Order: sequence, then C-alpha cells, then structure tokens
Amino acid sequence: MSAPVQPLLLDIPEAIETDRLVLRATRAGMGAETCRAVNESLGELRPWMPWAREPQTPEGAEAFCRSMQAKWHSRETLDFCMIRRSDGALVGKGGLHTIDWTVPRLEIGYWVRTSAAGQGIATEFTRALTGFARASLGANRLEITCDARNAASRRVAEKSGFTLEGIHARRRRDTAGELADACMYARVF
Repeated sequence: MSAPVQPLLLDIPEAIETDRLVLRATRAGMGAETCRAVNESLGELRPWMPWAREPQTPEGAEAFCRSMQAKWHSRETLDFCMIRRSDGALVGKGGLHTIDWTVPRLEIGYWVRTSAAGQGIATEFTRALTGFARASLGANRLEITCDARNAASRRVAEKSGFTLEGIHARRRRDTAGELADACMYARVF
C-alpha cells in the first residue's frame, strides 16, 4: 500500500504547455477576460452548465477567479484558463474538480469559448490534464461526468481515452430544473 498523497506538499506548476495551449492556473486579474468568454458563449453553455443561466459581470467573474486561486492553494480545486499560444486568447476554462486525495480521484471539467469550438481544444486540454494528473498527482482514477444529451462533451471524453462506465438515470437537474441523466466516464490507472 502506497503512502497517502499529502496535497499541500505537492509542487503543482501554474502552467502546463501543449502544442497549441498554455493551461494557466486561474488567478486574480483574469475575471474580465473570463467574463467576455462566458458571455460570448452563454448560448452554448446554458443547456449544460448550471452557473451559465445569466450573463456574468466582470466583478462576479473576478470574484470567481479569486475563489479558484484560493481553492488552488488549499488543493480543493485546480482550475485553469486555456490560453491559445498563437495569440494569447483565452479559449476556454476547466480543471480538476471534486478531488478525493485519499484515492486519489479527480474529476475533469471543461468548456470552450464559442469562437474556438470545434477545433479539438477541449480534447487537447483533457489529454494534457490526464497525463499531468497521472504523472504529477498520482491519480488512480479520473472522471468526466456530463449530461447524457451533451454529445460534444461525450466526444471529448471518448477521444481522450475515457470509458463510459454508465448512464445514471435522473442524477442531476438540468439548467431548466428538470431531472436529467448523466454519463460517467472514467480512466483508471
């Protein structure tokens, strides 16, 4: 049996580079651009993301970014901005959430800005976080959960090597308040 992970002692880099992206830890000062990306993408996010019901304000987005910075330091959540290397644009957000360090088990979540959708960015992000979580965090299990109707999110999970473990009937409320089925994808190591 291996020693338990002590998350506060992990040196976690604040930037991870891929071919096209820099995954940068969400920090204070990133709220204005996050707000613009969310509001541009509200129509596509609204069906799947409970927090995307109303347009964001710059102040609300900044408060969120600062909250993610605090949760990063406590190792509750590792949230990233997806920055396109070619022009420095914020093209999405996501991270490692719902962390159980006793396993370690982490859930990958993501969304891509509308103007950058359909370019494989979420898949590139997910593959990068998968490799990072396994190699640097000692992950034994990674999960992706999504609404069963969210075909794009399901494709990302499948392209990233995750296996559909099951569809959980009536597991979540959708953004209209109706009960919806959720897919559980996982990779185990």
